[in-house]
Amino acid sequence: MDAAACLAGAHCRVAFGCSQEEEGPAACSPCLSGTSPWVSGCCRGRVVTECPCVSFEAEKHAGVSCVTASMDDIQFEEAARVGQIIAIRTKVNREFQTLMEVGIKVTVQDVLTNAEKIVSVAYATYEAKPVGAEKIELKPIELQSEEDHLEYFLALERSIIRMGYLEVFQKVIQESNSEDPCEDKDAVSAEHTHVQSTELVLPPHANHHGNTFGGQIMAWMQTVASISASRLCRSRPILKAVNRFGFWGPSFVGDRLVFNAIVNNTFHSSVEVGVRVEAYSCGEWIQEQPRHICSAFLTFSALDDRGEPLTFPRVRPTTQVGVRRYFGAIARRRILLSSKCILSAKEDKPSDAWETSNQAYLNYKSVAALTLLAGKPGWGITKTLDDVKIWTHKEGDVLSFKVEMQVKVPSHVAFSLLSDFRLCQRWDRHYLACEVLQDVSEREKIYHVISGPTAGRQPKDFVILVSQREPCQPQMPYTVAVRSVTHRAMPPRPEYSRSEILCAGFQIHSTSSSCCTVCYFNQVTSGVMPYLTANLTGSSKSIEDTALDCIKFLELEGSKC
Repeated sequence: MDAAACLAGAHCRVAFGCSQEEEGPAACSPCLSGTSPWVSGCCRGRVVTECPCVSFEAEKHAGVSCVTASMDDIQFEEAARVGQIIAIRTKVNREFQTLMEVGIKVTVQDVLTNAEKIVSVAYATYEAKPVGAEKIELKPIELQSEEDHLEYFLALERSIIRMGYLEVFQKVIQESNSEDPCEDKDAVSAEHTHVQSTELVLPPHANHHGNTFGGQIMAWMQTVASISASRLCRSRPILKAVNRFGFWGPSFVGDRLVFNAIVNNTFHSSVEVGVRVEAYSCGEWIQEQPRHICSAFLTFSALDDRGEPLTFPRVRPTTQVGVRRYFGAIARRRILLSSKCILSAKEDKPSDAWETSNQAYLNYKSVAALTLLAGKPGWGITKTLDDVKIWTHKEGDVLSFKVEMQVKVPSHVAFSLLSDFRLCQRWDRHYLACEVLQDVSEREKIYHVISGPTAGRQPKDFVILVSQREPCQPQMPYTVAVRSVTHRAMPPRPEYSRSEILCAGFQIHSTSSSCCTVCYFNQVTSGVMPYLTANLTGSSKSIEDTALDCIKFLELEGSKC
């Protein structure tokens, strides 16, 4: 690892020869911790963004020099003490023409107890540097394991979230603009927190291409942002998260970098500081012509002498730009909290609400959950009937089942028919009615489904999000993911018993140009358990009958195509 720039004084080894994966362990040295025995947030960020094994992995795949285009939001889950071992594992997950996503997992290991904890899991986007005027188109990733296929698939979902973030942000900020900025007479003027710093880029701050290390810029940003946040508290601010960390252009050895930091808003025990970085060459410095190269939003907290969270005072924007930053911080916090709530939630929790701030993350979680369920080892066949097989899987207290059907129609035809849940009434006798509540996009729809009563009970209804995905590569399946959500347009009604779908859906594998294998998955809930139990004990054949009706429907409709 570059001693002068990343982990100065720390010993590091990068293990080469790994297939699509690099790993670099390093010992935490005192120079990373400042005045505290804990590794500071900026240095943890430098480990994530600046570790050579990250760029090595990108350049190894591209075959040319690569530069960091952006970092996804970074959350620090664990701190590291001096003397502990930090391990950085990286892997190229997917290529996107001239860009690639590199997954980064940082863990800390205590040398005395051997306990290992996750510090952060992050995703960086790298771009292959053009050779001359032509852009470099990256070669496809070679997928070797189930984990490779999963990450390749999910990388596309993460790219959709990145591309759609600005649109979501604009919608959320419009909703937030109905609120009034803080008028508290005791509020601190946001201008009081403005801090400016200038740094000269020297050779130790740059990589072998002469470009300034992204992690070095991040460390300087953390320093100036920490000073800005400290003006609102009488304690050392602790970096908790870095959001929207993007590079808009390069900087080089000899450039002057000007950092401007200001508190955008406070949220009880946390504060968001926005930092803008501008670069000047010698000529640009004289002519006052800056280049905007980087921006990010850093979230801090602070502790008192007893280790309790400190409360930050409110801030008051005094300019139009300040008001925009004030509401922007509210919107970013809403999106961040929604994503954390959804992605970290247990599978047995109640349905998530369908809101502007969380739509992309709900889609991601739904598709990811089905893909993970399908890829779990340990599925066992429990029943076989003609072209239908029933599999079950038990992991702890979670029971799931899979229905495998051999269908004589092309996979794309089966995908088209199974994606439209309004057609389910034609082959699933449990469906009484199905209507589209919201046509979100070509790939997502929200349905309201009514199923018939059982054992004298009232009919059930579901509000479900259906996400459909075509295969990324020929050997990968079509996917139709299903999960329950709550929707303002369809609150629970007294005439129905509102039921939940935790994780369900179809995977459709092509076996030939005219045949496919359709697999239906369902993570069992209390509403589904009676059907599964009756089928496994032989007292009912409702699952087999429904599967056979599905096959007949698909083959009949497929013959018309």
